[in-house]
Amino acid sequence: MVTFVDQVTLHLKAGSGGDGCTSIRREKFKPLAGPDGADGGDGGSIYLVTDPNVTTLLDYHHRPHRSADSGGSGAGDYKNGARGEDLYLPVPVGTVVKDKSGKLLADLAEPGMELLVAEGGAGGLGNAALASRKRIAPGFHHLLGVPGWSGDVVLELKTVADVALVGYPSAGKSSLIAAMSAARPKIADYPFTTLHPNLGVVQAGQMRYTIADVPGLIEGASKGKGLGLEFLRHVERCSALLHVIDCATLEPGRDPISDLKVILAELEAYQVPDGQTPLHERPQLVALNKVDVPDAKELAEFVKPEFEALGYPVFLVSSATTEGLKELNFALAKLVTEERKSQIPASQKRFSLLPQKAKDSGFVVRNEEISGEPVFRIIGSKPERWVAQTMFGNAEAVSYLSERLQKLGVEDALYKSGARRGSTVIIGEGDGVVFDWDPLVSSVAELADGVDPVDGPARRTNQQRRQEYYDMMDARARGRAEREAVRESSVFVEDELD
Repeated sequence: MVTFVDQVTLHLKAGSGGDGCTSIRREKFKPLAGPDGADGGDGGSIYLVTDPNVTTLLDYHHRPHRSADSGGSGAGDYKNGARGEDLYLPVPVGTVVKDKSGKLLADLAEPGMELLVAEGGAGGLGNAALASRKRIAPGFHHLLGVPGWSGDVVLELKTVADVALVGYPSAGKSSLIAAMSAARPKIADYPFTTLHPNLGVVQAGQMRYTIADVPGLIEGASKGKGLGLEFLRHVERCSALLHVIDCATLEPGRDPISDLKVILAELEAYQVPDGQTPLHERPQLVALNKVDVPDAKELAEFVKPEFEALGYPVFLVSSATTEGLKELNFALAKLVTEERKSQIPASQKRFSLLPQKAKDSGFVVRNEEISGEPVFRIIGSKPERWVAQTMFGNAEAVSYLSERLQKLGVEDALYKSGARRGSTVIIGEGDGVVFDWDPLVSSVAELADGVDPVDGPARRTNQQRRQEYYDMMDARARGRAEREAVRESSVFVEDELD
């Protein structure tokens, strides 16, 4: 049975916006008293919140699919739809958020940090919000509710500890963390007893810090051998490393100095994220362990000067008798205190993965080719949102969409890209929304050099239309004058006959 999970893929779906409502108010003696269709509610968003009481991603391993509530639909009599409830997912402090390709998106390294990972869709407007002089009683509601964001994010747990215990399997790391803190890891007399990181809290006078024990490292760990390298992400945040050296080992070919060199080589091979100090360059101490064994203590006293010559503070310790643990405890506390003073606290606690919407009106037209046929693809937040909201079964709604796209400049951009009436246009990435372009006659592009952007050079310019209009009005005036002259002459003849 799985008891510890430090990496999981979340499948998220934010709530969709509710649809607006098309409704006409009816009152006594006023069968059509105006539109009263209300707006749909916005969909709920999904947030990740760091919680010190959460220590594992196990819950998301069992239930990786999470979704927020959608917004309610609008109703008549100006009744807006309910807003979808936001979903808050607690994660351990030290959780790193990545996309599916492994790109780092956010690092939740402090308690109380709040990250917006999936934004809910906007609710559609009812026809009451669309009423204007041009549309006194719109027969459609503004577009449908926008679907909420959906996709995958990868959560990776990197334990937030001040000191990391590293060393060979069976070096006594689990026994040491149990002797120094209240942690109770599994302890046995065979290698790889530790299968997942253990965390303990240590008290040194008024100072409190945390230590982490990871599965043992062996030679070749950087190439995937053993378990330790897989869990070294949990020591990336540590202020210092404590090398736990087994001085009582009976394995041939091993001694304290060679053990340290092997561990240092594996730490150097581990790639930390950009901006972090490599593991092998961080402050390090050496604990020569198991000195309760007479031969081990003799060996520890013999090699201690060699370690000190390499620049490492050395402590002879025993988890069984607690020898040397007090001195080691306060030495680690001093290192952690110095590191904490140099750290800069996070400037903000709440932030979002979503891009800023300051330039929401931009769009681009891309010329593409699908199955040998030229197509024009429109990419932009506004056009894509408008299309997603449009009720294509309603002619008035489609007409409204065309007007908005033209005002945004989409038609002129299509003309400049070479589009003509009947060209295939796609709005959005992927399959998008496909339609045959049928531009509005009033497109500003028709003024360009007297050339019709839709049907070719035979189309009249505005100046030609204006002249033809004047000619038509002059002809009508002449016709009226002629008819008036005929009428007056006929009246004169009748008077003469009388």
